[in-house]
Amino acid sequence: MLEIPESKVMSLQAENVLRNRTIVEVFPPTSKHKFAFFNGDPLDYKKLLEGRQILSAHGHGMFVDLQCDRDVCISIGEGIHMRYYAPTEKHPEKHQSLFVLDDGSFLAFSVAMYGWIWACKGSFDASYYQGSINSISPLSDDFNESCLDAIFRNTTKDLSLKALLATEQRIPGLGNGVLQDILFNAGLHPKRKKSSISDFQQEELFHSLKVTLEKMTNLGGRDTEKDLFGKSGGYKTLLSKITYKDPCPNCGDTLVKQAYLGGSVYFCPTCQPL
Repeated sequence: MLEIPESKVMSLQAENVLRNRTIVEVFPPTSKHKFAFFNGDPLDYKKLLEGRQILSAHGHGMFVDLQCDRDVCISIGEGIHMRYYAPTEKHPEKHQSLFVLDDGSFLAFSVAMYGWIWACKGSFDASYYQGSINSISPLSDDFNESCLDAIFRNTTKDLSLKALLATEQRIPGLGNGVLQDILFNAGLHPKRKKSSISDFQQEELFHSLKVTLEKMTNLGGRDTEKDLFGKSGGYKTLLSKITYKDPCPNCGDTLVKQAYLGGSVYFCPTCQPL
């Protein structure tokens, strides 16, 4: 799923290989997916996008935007995989959309679980999109301790750390995936209530959030996700679907996987006591 590191990495890659390319042909979905969402009818994308030049790419939260001329924007979000192919490669049999570029290379879009492929003139008015594009990214120096403190103070319910940080997009693009290593590095259990977090622990959480996300981004995203070229990220996740059967990398204890709040959480009961 696209989260902060992957949207940043993919946008930088897209800026490098797609800038000034022109979309010359648009293919509609070859297989229907009930959780692939479009801005209107995807059959209309052909008329909207053919002939448009890609001017820039921007990653924010869980979205990657391709800004085109004539005020046209393409945005992907959540579980959409955007893959770049060289001119010599074959078109995949199944895709949710495919854009051929002026040099014969092409972009193919597929979906894992659910996701958005939006295209329109102007800006998107979806609340999560607007919240994301107008927020301060944790990768920015402007995201400081007061930003995290405001999240703690502005929620009235005594939420768990997972509910506080990985739901409702309070920090756009910080989802259940990146949360696992953030909490592990801070020594905090995902079910800990915010009222039980001391000032010192909140400082440790802030430091872990900043450092972990920066490392994930600098290493090309997480190894559980793919980049624009279909390669796995270089950041080796500590707690994830591919590591939870291994011993804790800190103390050697047995890691725990539990279903919680619509997804799985991973933790070490020794290093992250509840």
